[in-house]
Amino acid sequence: MNSDHFVVVVPARDEERRIVRCVESILVSGSVAGIEHLDVVVVADTCSDRTAAIARLALRTRGVVLEVDAGSAGRARAIGTSVGLARAAPTPLHRIWTAHTDGDTKVPVGWLAGHRRAAEAGHAAVAGVVEVDSFDDHGPHTAMRHRRSYDGPTDDHPHVHGANLGVRADAYLAVGGWSALLTGEDHALWLAVRGAGYPTRSTRSMRVVTSGRRHGRAPAGFAADLRALDAAG
Repeated sequence: MNSDHFVVVVPARDEERRIVRCVESILVSGSVAGIEHLDVVVVADTCSDRTAAIARLALRTRGVVLEVDAGSAGRARAIGTSVGLARAAPTPLHRIWTAHTDGDTKVPVGWLAGHRRAAEAGHAAVAGVVEVDSFDDHGPHTAMRHRRSYDGPTDDHPHVHGANLGVRADAYLAVGGWSALLTGEDHALWLAVRGAGYPTRSTRSMRVVTSGRRHGRAPAGFAADLRALDAAG
């Protein structure tokens, strides 16, 4: 199934130092993939810095920046996706693909091409993996522990990250969309899509680079996983 319209949703909270890198990487990825109809929705959630203003300058005319007080990644993603789908109308829902990442994340040039391939293969959702930009905030053994627990010998994998997830719009709406959770909204959506019987794919070939900071926005998110590895053994 081909997709006629791609919507990329980016929640960001106080990411003025990273949001340009994120937005520009998405725009480059869309250009490389030859995507004609691309909307990027940056959701500046409860920001106390210049994230929104900087994102608007970086985004130019390729999308919209929303300033909200959602207070959770799940609700921010839901708001951004709703606006993105409205902007994609009247494209039929089964021909709209929503791709999701985070404001502290950089996507590679082939990222949206990977999402397009997943859509064309008939998948209703695709889950990629993440690479950590730096382990400087952690102990000397955390990087090794992360690789041992995270990497695997096959392309398939058990990981789900809101920073690297794609869902076809009709499947997204059919299962109720993002849950307004502080943590775990990505797993909840993925399990809902799979539980509804939609075809999905988990692939290590789709990678993004995300922050290795010690304290993230989600209370029990990826940063908490890295802290746990830091404290292990």
